[in-house]
Amino acid sequence: MKRFVSAAISVGMVIAAAGPAWASSPAAFKIPFKFEAAGKKLPAGEYLVERTEDGQVRLRQDAKGIDVAIPSKETLAPPDPPHAEPRLVFDAVGNFEPSYTEYFTVYLLSEVWLPGDDGLLIHATKGAHKDEIITGSVADK
Repeated sequence: MKRFVSAAISVGMVIAAAGPAWASSPAAFKIPFKFEAAGKKLPAGEYLVERTEDGQVRLRQDAKGIDVAIPSKETLAPPDPPHAEPRLVFDAVGNFEPSYTEYFTVYLLSEVWLPGDDGLLIHATKGAHKDEIITGSVADK
């Protein structure tokens, strides 16, 4: 029984130590356009982006008090060679709504690539679209 308790404590300590490793270093991005992420409409601006311990992506814009957590659909294996800097990939798609007379470009957050972490798929556009890549820099916590 003593061995079982000792083993359980050891496993618990390993899991507890590994938990924070899921959270990535935050990265700073300047996004020059309005965009959507998981159904949320967000303004252009400077964002701090990080992966949370539960695998979501946290977008924070202090200037406007925005702090949202976006669920990811799956983990993406890093490319070979890995990206030199953090990146956000947006799917640029056309939309005739709200006026049906003008063509608007809508930017949908598609992928998040943070330093020292696998990529995260946020949204996959099935139709015609163009990728728009925004690079960022590692930020201080």
